Amino acid sequence: MDYRLTFQEYNKALKKDRLLGLKCNDCGKITCPPMMVCGECASTNHEVVTLCGKGKIVTFTTCNIAAEGRENENPYTIVMVELDEGPWIMGNLVSMDPKKVDMKVIGKPVTVGHRVYPGDKYSSQPMARPAFCIIE
Repeated sequence: MDYRLTFQEYNKALKKDRLLGLKCNDCGKITCPPMMVCGECASTNHEVVTLCGKGKIVTFTTCNIAAEGRENENPYTIVMVELDEGPWIMGNLVSMDPKKVDMKVIGKPVTVGHRVYPGDKYSSQPMARPAFCIIE
């Protein structure tokens, strides 16, 4: 079984601020980031779709202890975003000082971009990750 959308393809598109997902041709559910099977019906009958990259913050956490090798990124805020198309994805909130993030960000509209993070002892190369900005 082949991946319809590999992580490398997803990562390459994200570096161009294009958010890709998979639409299940059997149940219609959209999955992002890509997975081998539909999270709703376990079908492998997917097509690659470009998502609008907009959504709203559902929840967040502010991390005060950075991952090993990334101490200069401390503190940072991770948000869970419900995209307009339905899937929920995580990424960093980059448009707001982490020390000022509070419950008022819940429900705020956001748009996705990206940040490239260096590889570490668990990854072989730099990877793009979703980075969200609040739409004012």
